[in-house]
Amino acid sequence: MTRLAAWRHVDAREGFEVVRIDDRVFEGSTAAVEEGEAWAVRYVIELDEAWRTRRAEVAALGGRRIVLEADPPGRWRIDGEPAPHLDGLLDVDLESSALTNAFPVRRMALAVGEEADAPAAYVRALDLSVEPLEQRYRRRGDARYHYVSPAFGFECELAYDDAGLVLDYPGIAVRVA
Repeated sequence: MTRLAAWRHVDAREGFEVVRIDDRVFEGSTAAVEEGEAWAVRYVIELDEAWRTRRAEVAALGGRRIVLEADPPGRWRIDGEPAPHLDGLLDVDLESSALTNAFPVRRMALAVGEEADAPAAYVRALDLSVEPLEQRYRRRGDARYHYVSPAFGFECELAYDDAGLVLDYPGIAVRVA
């Protein structure tokens, strides 16, 4: 089933994200102004049956483009070159996107009260640099997860819809469609 979803960026930046979802292929774009600097990013992310990232093509307005690929054991390549600093990670997390927080939640299928680490290959919005990002999710209720990102000293409670998409990402984005 193909569908569209959209988020309005709030607080940390002003902007919008729209994604087309077709099975486990996510094609979207996001644009915003953050601290006086504008950016726009297009992406196509492909997941496998277990909701692990297999391929992510990310392009910034202005020409920079990267392709991330992971094989089933979790070995990553960036633009065809080995990226051992990402090996073992299962998810891609785009700084520019509220969508990508859906992937680990769906993949881990935590029971209420359970928590787990979900480190991801984190792609920066401005320069598309990629680095590992430590993240932790604790399921608090049917559609609520406590999220922690130690590198940014950030934590919040994320709300999800029945399809596993983020509805409310405090300080970052709110789902509008």
